Amino acid sequence: MQLIPAIDILQGQAVRLKQGRYDQVTVYDANPVAVAQRFIDAGATRLHIVDLDGAKEGKPVNHAIVRDILKLGGLEVEVGGGIRDASTFTQWLEHGARYVVMGTAAIRSPELTQELCTQHPNTVIVALDAHQGEVMLEGWQVGSGQQVAAIAKQVAHWGAHAVLYTDIARDGTHEGPNIASTQALQASLPVPVIASGGIGSLDHLRDLSKAKIQAAVCGRALYSGAFSLSQALQTVAETLSERAR
Repeated sequence: MQLIPAIDILQGQAVRLKQGRYDQVTVYDANPVAVAQRFIDAGATRLHIVDLDGAKEGKPVNHAIVRDILKLGGLEVEVGGGIRDASTFTQWLEHGARYVVMGTAAIRSPELTQELCTQHPNTVIVALDAHQGEVMLEGWQVGSGQQVAAIAKQVAHWGAHAVLYTDIARDGTHEGPNIASTQALQASLPVPVIASGGIGSLDHLRDLSKAKIQAAVCGRALYSGAFSLSQALQTVAETLSERAR
């Protein structure tokens, strides 16, 4: 399992939201670029960057900060938040993003997302953020009326590189990821499912790895001191080694 540290940017700062609520914000660092460098120094090989302002506004807002993170180099970066058109998508690739995350656009503009999957193979990650199984849009503020399982199968058929699945009720709570739902989703798809939301302990990482989840995004636990990135990477490596025996 690949562990992917998350940097969520709101008003220029590295923050975490609880259950996707913009009125439940914890600021962890005023300098997201410094956070990224610390993750790199600790052994990260991939980062998950979200422009939270962009997700609400429907267009990138913290683009200068994200570009500065991309300039650090040395690892793969996936960028999301406010990416609603082909121009913005390709600009992030040109700036050095390895993957671009489509959320709201995958529901509101399915033809566009499908076209991007075809034109840019192995670069599109579709974020499916769910509340009681319903996909939420626009920074988790608006319901789509569509279910995760059906949309996931559709985007996999389009050729999306992966599905990023977040159980909003678990996000930022430390209560543990929704392993059962993540496993069920993975079993139904030919593309990787990236788990997100709820990781709060090293045991949660062990459980995800034992469940053969291919990747997981982790945020609040790393910022709050529940464990360090080096501890997390070691735990995942040890669990994978145990599975291989």
